Parts: sequence; C-alpha cells; structure tokens
Amino acid sequence: MSEPRKTPLYERHVELGGRIVDFAGWWLPVQYAGILEEHRAVREQAGLFDVSHMGEIRVVGTDAEAFVQKMFTNELATLQSGKVRYSPMCYPTGGTVDDVLIYRLALSEFLLVVNAGNKDKDFSWLLENAAGFDVSITDESAETAEIALQGPAAAAIMGKLSGSAPSQLAYYEFLPQHELAGLAVLISRTGYTGEDGFEIYCKPAEAAIIWVALLEAGKEHGLQPAGLGCRDTLRFEASMPLYGHELSADISPLEAGLAKFVSFDKIDFNGREALLRQQEMGPKRKLVGFEMIGRGVARSGYLVLLNDQKIGSVTSGSFAPALGKNLGMALVDREAVMVGTKIEIEIREKLVEAQVIKKPFYRRK
Repeated sequence: MSEPRKTPLYERHVELGGRIVDFAGWWLPVQYAGILEEHRAVREQAGLFDVSHMGEIRVVGTDAEAFVQKMFTNELATLQSGKVRYSPMCYPTGGTVDDVLIYRLALSEFLLVVNAGNKDKDFSWLLENAAGFDVSITDESAETAEIALQGPAAAAIMGKLSGSAPSQLAYYEFLPQHELAGLAVLISRTGYTGEDGFEIYCKPAEAAIIWVALLEAGKEHGLQPAGLGCRDTLRFEASMPLYGHELSADISPLEAGLAKFVSFDKIDFNGREALLRQQEMGPKRKLVGFEMIGRGVARSGYLVLLNDQKIGSVTSGSFAPALGKNLGMALVDREAVMVGTKIEIEIREKLVEAQVIKKPFYRRK
C-alpha cells in the first residue's frame, strides 16, 4: 500500500486543527470543529471544502461530442458551452462505472469531473472505449485543485472576491475564466450538499491563496472550513447518491432512481440495451428512503426485512442533523414496499422498526 497523497491544502488543514484521515488514497480532514457544527454552518451560513482529490479528465477533438454521447447515459448533444450536466456512465451490463459532472468548454471540448476513488478506473474505461473516435483524453487531476464553497451565504462571499458574475450564474452553469482573489480560475455553480454553492478550479500552487482569501472574506458570514464528515451528512440529507453505496457496478441508474438522467432518445450509448430491457420489464430493485422508528442508526450493508423476509439492504444511513432524525436509504425488492410501509432493519442482530418515507429528505427553501 502506498502512502496517501496530500492535497495542496494539506498544511492549511493541519494549521486549522483538522482531523486528518485517509480517504480514497488522500489525506483529508474528516472534521475541524465537529461534524454537527460544520453541517449546521453549511445549512445556515456557509462551509468551505477541499475537494482537490476529485478527478478531472479533459476530452478534446472532432469527435468529442459523439464520444461523450456514447460514454454517458444523459443527453449531451444539447449541452451548451458554459453549462454543466450530471450523468451516470455505464457498463454494457447497465451497471454504473461512475456518476460524473460534464462541463462543456467548447464545441469539441469537455471537462469531466469524476469521483476520486474511481478516477484511474474511469480514465482507463474512457481510453478503452476511444477506438474509432478522433479524441484526445487527458487526465488533468494532478494539475487541478478544487475548492467548494457551499451554503446560503456562498454568493455573498464570492461577490467580495470576484464581483457579481458568479452570483448571476444559473444552477449548473460555469465561468471558464474568471478572476477570484486576483487569480484566473474556473467557477461553477453546482454542489453536493443540497445548498447553493460554487466550485473553484485552479492550479495547485494557487489553492492556498484562494482558500485563505475565501475564509477571510467569509468571516462576517459565518463561513467555516468543513470536512468530509459533514459533506457526507449533507449529501445524505439531500438524498444525493454516493458511488459505492447508491451506485456501483452492480447497481444501475434506473435502480438508483436516476431515470431522468438516462436518455433513451439517444440511438446508442454504453448500457443502453440492458437499461432499456430493465425499463421495459421494470427494475427488480428500487432505492427507497426510510425513517427509524425504533432506536438505532442504520448503516450501509445492514439487512432490510419485511414480514421476516429479507428484501434488500441499507445503502446509506445516518443521523440527519438538520432534521433531527435517524434516516436511511436502502435498495430493496421493487414490489415489496411503498411510502408508509413499515419495515425492519437488522442492527447488531436485533430487528429495529422503520418506515419508508419520501426522498429527498431535505430541500432548501
């Protein structure tokens, strides 16, 4: 096993008292002041995340559009320059390689932002499928740092350092070259917390300058540095999928409730036939949300039962700080449950009562 890598902001995390853990081969802070406090800051003011571990892959060439159309389930021919689109990337079996953000930089140029733990696999998969396409595929992860500013105060904080342009971006739009703290960066408005927010992509050598400038600009807005712990509880409350939990090589986008990101209007894409069969027959499994009625927190992998029969397993479970409840998501037999159904979760060899509820658990006002 090789030593985990350090992001360009590692020293800043140590200085701020971050509790460092190995995450997907990177040393990253799981928390600073505490997960609950950081979670609350993002919901009510703003939080600052180091997400430099994420992967960035550039696709350029005459066939770039045709290539991404083939590789991703979502429709990308209609994606305009300056806009972002979310899409699963599938195997021919319909299982998920990864879920990715696709930035259209130009007519024949795309930036793919992929999950850290999947980056090498994704890059290899893209290269493997590039035969016959006039494209150049480049892994730019090592030359790219990423900082995420999330929360209701995010736009006000960004405005202090980069003017009004970022706050004028619509959701899932980006500025390819914009000045922030005197540096030229790419700024997008997406997010993985259920709140408003921005991503700043910059050179690794510039990351610390931007990080410090944002923290300073955000002082009067209650901005706090935030770790991986609250990043997970925030995305969980917003019922956003996490690869390896709600999505995997064995879980299709249709089973994960992501049908709106699968465009069967496209003539061809990897996994289309398998997914079309699944849609026509109805997926055998579906992702549901649930609230614990009995005492206990459901964790990933715990069994879900109905009338003493196993019907699936928990994909993610946690205390939801903004809601004050123990909640979970589970992949279960499609016909077994609907909203309101009482189920049981096996927690440490005991069956604990829960009830199926609607997702997402949290929506910002």
